[in-house]
Amino acid sequence: MPTVELEILGSVARITLNRPDKLNAIDAGMLDQLETALDTAESMNEVRAVLLDGSGRAFSAGFDMASAGDASKVSRDDRLRRELRRDFDVIMRFWDCPKPTIAAVHGFCLGSAMEIMAVCDIAIAADDTRFGAPEVKYGSGIVCLILPWIIGFKHASELLLVGNNDITASRAASIGLINRVVPAAELHREALEAARQVAANDALAVRLTKKAIHRSLETAGLRRALDDALDLNIRIETTDTPESIAFNDILEKEGLKSALNWRARQAGGAT
Repeated sequence: MPTVELEILGSVARITLNRPDKLNAIDAGMLDQLETALDTAESMNEVRAVLLDGSGRAFSAGFDMASAGDASKVSRDDRLRRELRRDFDVIMRFWDCPKPTIAAVHGFCLGSAMEIMAVCDIAIAADDTRFGAPEVKYGSGIVCLILPWIIGFKHASELLLVGNNDITASRAASIGLINRVVPAAELHREALEAARQVAANDALAVRLTKKAIHRSLETAGLRRALDDALDLNIRIETTDTPESIAFNDILEKEGLKSALNWRARQAGGAT
């Protein structure tokens, strides 16, 4: 079965993440299918808005970084660089899409899936949604550091440095991460209606207004800042430290809970 589905609903193209058994964690195959779906939606004149959602219990738990390790650190580092650049480029496809993008999120919206949601023009969340960026807990970085541009320095710093993955939908709305919260049972209807409202407007005016909004941020340096942040993330992912080596060893032998408990004990002992 395809892990990304595309459905044309009149003037709206609905793209659905469809890997529910993995909470729609986005792997390499899904990245390819996402790009194909976007290519199709962008090429169709009748499509005037793009709606992104997820099947099953979650919008998405983030990017699935699980893959076979390489024997050579050099080859591992090269692979990580390629994967992270690929992940970044697909996230930015939603930013660069000439047609308005609307995200409808529910369940979990974590890590880089939250970054995809954040670069969409409009985001509507079910009241059961939990947001978060737990990367620092695992010794990882942020693929697309869009949050400071969306929610501001203080909110982004707290969310990304604490690594909380239990941000409620109401909290997300209060800091500007999403536009609004709706009852879970009404999410898809509300999101589709929002997409149709955008699609009903003058297509040229909508496209150029979106371009003008984005250009105001890009003129302020968004593109360069995101590229610089990606370079720092690659540095995080490809640098071994005594802490990261110990953490990953416990992770491999005893599992994630034990590794996180070990890190918490280490931090407590350092104070």
